[in-house]
Order: sequence, then structure tokens, then C-alpha cells
Amino acid sequence: MDTPAPPPGPYDLLGVGIGPFNLSLAALAEPVPGLRTLFCDRRPEFRWHPGMLVEGARMQVPFLADLVSLVDPTSPWSFLNHLREEERLFPFYFTERFQLTRREYDHYCRWAAERLANCRFGTEVTALHWTGDRYRAELRESATGRERTVEARNIVLGVGTRPVRPAAFTGLDGHPRVFHSADYLDRRDGLAGARDITVVGSGQSGAEIFLDLLRRHDGDGVRLRWLTRTRALAPMEYSKLGLEHFTPDYTRYFHGLPENVRDTLVEAQWQLHKAASAETLAEIHDHLYERTVGRPVGGAPVEITPGTAVTDARPGPCGGLELDCRHTDSGTGHVLRTDAVVLATGYRAARPAALEPLAHLVDWDQAGRYRVDLDHRVATRPELTGGLYVQNGELHTHGVGTPDLGLGAHRAAVILNAVTGRTVHRLPARTAWTGFAPPAPTAAPTAAATPAAPTSGAAPASAPVPALPRPQESTRAATAGR
Repeated sequence: MDTPAPPPGPYDLLGVGIGPFNLSLAALAEPVPGLRTLFCDRRPEFRWHPGMLVEGARMQVPFLADLVSLVDPTSPWSFLNHLREEERLFPFYFTERFQLTRREYDHYCRWAAERLANCRFGTEVTALHWTGDRYRAELRESATGRERTVEARNIVLGVGTRPVRPAAFTGLDGHPRVFHSADYLDRRDGLAGARDITVVGSGQSGAEIFLDLLRRHDGDGVRLRWLTRTRALAPMEYSKLGLEHFTPDYTRYFHGLPENVRDTLVEAQWQLHKAASAETLAEIHDHLYERTVGRPVGGAPVEITPGTAVTDARPGPCGGLELDCRHTDSGTGHVLRTDAVVLATGYRAARPAALEPLAHLVDWDQAGRYRVDLDHRVATRPELTGGLYVQNGELHTHGVGTPDLGLGAHRAAVILNAVTGRTVHRLPARTAWTGFAPPAPTAAPTAAATPAAPTSGAAPASAPVPALPRPQESTRAATAGR
């Protein structure tokens, strides 16, 4: 099938990568009159963490954290409209579940990605160049190798994150029984025959994998072990006020903090964005409790060991694997022998290779990261005047809400407003009850301005509450957007 010819002239916005965040931007941009957008992904189809679509695993955000609803609930790309199109509204209504399964969320995103005319799969952006007044992007079709170029006034990077393998496991790269949780479902069958399996990492992925292994190896004698560096298997913060850290209000507050304070906060707030859900931890406990029926608590071959770091890993002298471990509180070390390791050790933002021709024009911070303004626009050298935006690559500047799906639609709307230079989507001025910043200082009243004492028991007028600043909108007119 021939690829459709691109429209004449440059696109207003070119998206590199189609994960949930750029898919959200594509959905919100699609109905805007006169706005030409194109989103490209080298994969043949939309796939969202396929290695972690474990049966029964649920999202940690409500279904309203779909592609569009928290910005435009009337959009045809909402999850509820997806259910309507599939004639599944009543079954969903009767489930009375606010959180979707991972599998259903992936299915919903696929539904949108297959129907949005501005999304092109099987098309890789291989290089980005700046011509002096616009971007020139080199594209390659994955199936045929055919190459072409398009031009765009603005670029948005949405390539997502890459799995992190701890340095301690470098010597086991390529080992068939040491792999990242991102590949869990693809590699799970390769664990057959292993009599001792270790999961490393205390986040939601680690909890879901440990629970899945518990279910698959109930009563067969396989030893299952869960190691975490954190001192406790504390659940994800899920109180209603605690969740206000995932609002635009907190993002604005966080963005205004000094860089060193932001870096410290991201690490300290692990329980807001890296921990496992209380529900999954409860399911693990319930499963372990069932194993105690008719036998002592320690009778099952299961170990859960928090506060333990793996400092080195290597093949064992008699087969299997050896892990050097250090107990955080006592400082004591020990060697752990196991047959297989699943690394649920998280993800890190990635710089796309296509950006390399522009790397010298990006204003990197001292740690080699993007400097990103409130509009999610990357700081660049003065000669690069086109907008360069990033999605899910700004944890260090925008805080713990950066990877959270609940803020995806809002961020997409902010970018769209910035690219068009107008308010395509009206965004709320305030979204949280919590005031994260201290109150603004007020000048002491002068003697002449001191009000008279109240009479007849009348209460003095209360001071006005300072309004929270409105979301920052781009002042740059477009040359044409957990």
C-alpha cells in the first residue's frame, strides 16, 4: 500500500513517538481547524508495555485518566465513547470498577491509534534538522526502507522511557534468565525449570510480577524471593489530598523551585510515584495467608526481604547465579544463590537518536538534561526559533506527575495552546485544595492606612486570599501547540 503524499507546506506540529502522551496530543489536535499535525512511530502498531499486560493487573489511575477526558470529556476519543462504540457501556457500568485493567487500557489506546488520521505507525523519524526557519525531518518506512522528508514548524518528543538495568547486573547482560520486567510476558516461559526465582524492585511492576509468580508456582516447591532496596514495602500514596501532587497546581509549584531542591524532592517522593498499590500488596498477603492453611507461616518457600541492595551479580560456579547483597540497616553482606532474576528496576527518560543533529542547539542543564519551561518547551539556542517540546522527559523540572497518565491530557492541551498561540482548550486556574507554596508576603500597613477599630461588636473584614497564579501560557505566537 502506497504511503499517502504529505500535504503541501510544513506541518504545524510533528510528533516523534506515539505512546499514550503523544497519542493524547494527537487526539486533542485532530479536530482543530486548520492545524496540520503528524505523529510517527517506528513500531508497526500501538503497544503499551506489552510485557506487563499480566492477567488481572489494574491501572493505578481512574478511567477518566484517558487520552482526553480531563480536558475535553465531549471528545469522540474518550474511553466512555470507546465503550459506546463497542456497545460495552452497560457491562462496564455494572462492573463498578473505577480502575481499568492494563489490558483494557492498551486495547482502548489501540482503538484510538488505529482511527486517528494523524498517526503513522511503521514510520521512523531518523533525524531532525533545523533549516533556519523550520525543521526538516527525515522519515523511513520500517517495512520497505523507503525514505522521505517532511517539514514542520514545531516538534514534540514523545519517545517514552527505556528500561533501567542496575550496574550490578552488567556482567549478566544477555543471560537468558536475567531480564527486565518490560519483557516479562515474553520471557516468562523461559523460567520453566528454574527452582529459585528472584524479583528485584519494590514498585508496582515488581509487585505484579511477584504476585503472578506466586499464583503460577503455588505448591510446586519453587522458591520465590522478592528483594527491594527500600526499607519497607510501603504502598503508593493514595489519599485524596496526597493525590493533589498530581495536579497542575503542584506542577507549577515544583517548576518554580531551585534545581537542587527539585532533584532532592523527586528522590524523597518515591512513595508518590514508585511504590506498589495497596491493593496489589493486599493480594500478595492474601495469597501468602492461604498458603499457611495446615502448615506454619515459614513453611512456604517464599522470601520477602526489604532493605537489601544487590551490589554485584555473576554466574555461579556450579550453575545458576550469585548475587552479592548488602543489608542496608546492619551493613552486613551475604551471597544469594538463585536460578533466575527479574529486574523490576524501573525506567529512565531517553534522548531519541533523531535529535542528535540538533543536540548542539539544545540548552542542556549541568546533568545533560533538558531545560523545560512550564509550556513543556525545551530551552534552545537563540538561532533555533521553532518550538521543541517534550513529553515524559521532564521529571526533573515538572515533578512526580510527569509520568502520570492523569496529567497527560492536561499537558497535551498546554502544548497545543502553546503551539497555536491561542487557547484551543480552556484550562482550569486551580485544581487542588492544597496550597503548596507559602503565602505571598504582604506589606505592613502604614499608620495612615490603619483601619479604625470595629464598633458595636462588628467583626473586622478578613484579608483577601491571594489567588493561585493561572497556568502559564506561551507568549510565542505559532508561525502557522503514575
